Amino acid sequence: MMKCDPVTGACLLPEQERPTDTTMLAARNDLAVRYIGDPMCSWCWGISPVVREVAAFCEAEGIEFSITVGGLRAGGGDPWTEGFKDFLRSEWRHIAQVTGQSFGFTLLDAAYFNYDTEPACRAVETVQLLQARHRLASSIVLSFFTQVQHKFYVEGGDPKATDFYAGICSRLGLDFEEFRMAFGSCAAKQAVEQAFMRCRQWGVRSFPTLLLERGAERLPLAAGYVPAEQVLSRLRRELLAPR
Repeated sequence: MMKCDPVTGACLLPEQERPTDTTMLAARNDLAVRYIGDPMCSWCWGISPVVREVAAFCEAEGIEFSITVGGLRAGGGDPWTEGFKDFLRSEWRHIAQVTGQSFGFTLLDAAYFNYDTEPACRAVETVQLLQARHRLASSIVLSFFTQVQHKFYVEGGDPKATDFYAGICSRLGLDFEEFRMAFGSCAAKQAVEQAFMRCRQWGVRSFPTLLLERGAERLPLAAGYVPAEQVLSRLRRELLAPR
């Protein structure tokens, strides 16, 4: 079963071998913020308003902001038992109390559900591919990520179904047929696997995580739920720090 820590506000990845970090992403002005999360991670939904504030701050200050999906439960695994549903119900109520985010509970009435987060992560990577292909505003990726979260956590939709994304694409001005084709493509499947690998290369073991990247160095801004002002205060200090 997935492990979510009510104290730190983080959902933990299962233990896996950690590959050596061989990546280095160049950020404009040598500074970037990397958000690592999963659309079906409950604490990632809880921190969603904070992430939006951080992304808006980065845009205003000319700091690169990017999303890496982490694959919290890629492939599923936990049996859809009453015990698992009780765990989710308790977890969601706690997160709603801490963060003020809304949760719907209709999903927990389903006789069966495979809590596989890979398709939702792949959908986000698909939009990243479309954003690059059509040179769309980078903010569309976070907007898509957030709307997937809302449709899952509030409306109880199933992100494994391709049609789940039709309304979201329409609202964001994306061609759903193009999305559908890209969603099932080898390119999207490779992109999501690369994102999962990047997450582990960075040493990220729980979601949500916000990293501050300065050159080759990555420092934690948040690991688990953190109020927006705490993250923004750290960013402001970094902008004033000598280089």
